[in-house]
Amino acid sequence: MGAAIRLLLLPLMAVAFCSHGASGRSHFHKKAPHGGGGRHGGGGKGGSVVSSPAFPPPPDDGSPPPPPPPPPTGIVPSDPATPVQAPPPPTGNAPSDPATPVQPVEPCVFDVRAYGAVGDGATDDTQAFREAWRAACAAESAVLLVPSDGSFTITTTTFSGPCKPGLVFQVDGLLMPPDGPDCWPASDNRRQWLVFSNLDGMTLRGAGTIEGNGENWWNLPCKPHRGPNGSTLRGPCDSPTLVRFFMSRNLVVEGLRVENSPEFHFRFDGCSDVRVDGLYISSPANSPNTDGIHVENTERVAIHNSRISNGDDCISIGTGSYDVDIQNVTCSHGHGISIGSLGVHNSQACVADVRVRNVVIRESDNGLRIKTWQGGTGAVSGVAFDGVLMENVRNCIIVDQYYCLDKRCMNQSTAVRVADVSYANVRGTYDVRSAPIHFACSDTVPCTNITMAEVELLPASGELVDDPFCWSAYGLQQTPTIPPVTCLQEGLPEGLLDDPDLKCR
Repeated sequence: MGAAIRLLLLPLMAVAFCSHGASGRSHFHKKAPHGGGGRHGGGGKGGSVVSSPAFPPPPDDGSPPPPPPPPPTGIVPSDPATPVQAPPPPTGNAPSDPATPVQPVEPCVFDVRAYGAVGDGATDDTQAFREAWRAACAAESAVLLVPSDGSFTITTTTFSGPCKPGLVFQVDGLLMPPDGPDCWPASDNRRQWLVFSNLDGMTLRGAGTIEGNGENWWNLPCKPHRGPNGSTLRGPCDSPTLVRFFMSRNLVVEGLRVENSPEFHFRFDGCSDVRVDGLYISSPANSPNTDGIHVENTERVAIHNSRISNGDDCISIGTGSYDVDIQNVTCSHGHGISIGSLGVHNSQACVADVRVRNVVIRESDNGLRIKTWQGGTGAVSGVAFDGVLMENVRNCIIVDQYYCLDKRCMNQSTAVRVADVSYANVRGTYDVRSAPIHFACSDTVPCTNITMAEVELLPASGELVDDPFCWSAYGLQQTPTIPPVTCLQEGLPEGLLDDPDLKCR
């Protein structure tokens, strides 16, 4: 009976603590996450959160549950050599003396365990996370805390706003979905797992790990080379993106370790003013479609100081992306940094103002790639690659306007235009199975204004392959390159700039 009374009083105490100044708020400290494992059961969906891939959930008509009380504070250490902390000053009005600094408001912490999360790696903690989100979303400068001493399994969930300013989703423990398609609840969306929608000013960070449990998804027989005798079988092949941001702005994602996604690790759709910093993303080299970070219909994006090792594009930039800045990123084992693919199904695609600087690409199938389908319209323009180190990379520099997955694509007379692309200070070694530089451009919509300076690519082993490939590619070498790129044509083709289908905003 006493325990039940304490549980009933818990939310009321939390309201009092989170409503009367910093002295009543919980405090947290980052710790290294503990390991977690175990098999995870399906689990049902609860709450009013909707897991639609394209639409945010409807507003909740119920009042959000109050946050939990803070842990007890003020315990004096028993060791006499340990200094006793002075009590905090009383709260109240700000001091009138202008020389006295005003203490910043400390965040109110919403620990998912206070809402019923178990964190044993097997229990379905979805409902606890949804309730913690509802409470944190309604509080200013709130922190939803995934504590460092737990392994938490949740099913597909959309965390939607709008929320009060300063919201932080802090992952210090292990957070993961159910273990593969057989454990995925039948009623859940199979195209995405965590979705953050309609938010302004949110931060996703932490010292913990988001574990994707992707292996059983990669081994579906419909995946490339996963069928009998290396074939690919027809059938449903939906696999979830691990973390998706949708229709949000002023986002920060930093410090996390993200592993083994069933498909894309991160995806930003319809967002603006995004900063990604200090991520470690890891999946095996043979894991299909596991792009590290995908950006689409998103502008003003900074991806900095991160390491990505995966089985597909390290960073992929889709249509509608503008002002993308990539710096100090290391890519390993995947398909390098890609713009595209663009123009599929005769669609219009526009990408502009992409800067890639101080990047390392290792043991990858591609280095710097632009790929478009025949039949599309629009343009890729204003792309600058500067300061890129290659280590044993096939197709170090490639523009492919004939991109096709199954070699059954028909020749078409329209294409996404590729213009104003520069390569500077691109150095390193290449895999001699492919020429290090490849420009395959459209007959009707050639590539224009390609410039190359201080490009030096040498074979990782074997003999020098010194025959870069060019087709309908216009540009110039600003300095001598290794290997020499003598196949670029000078000037501009007539009539290209007058085609309205090749223009974007």
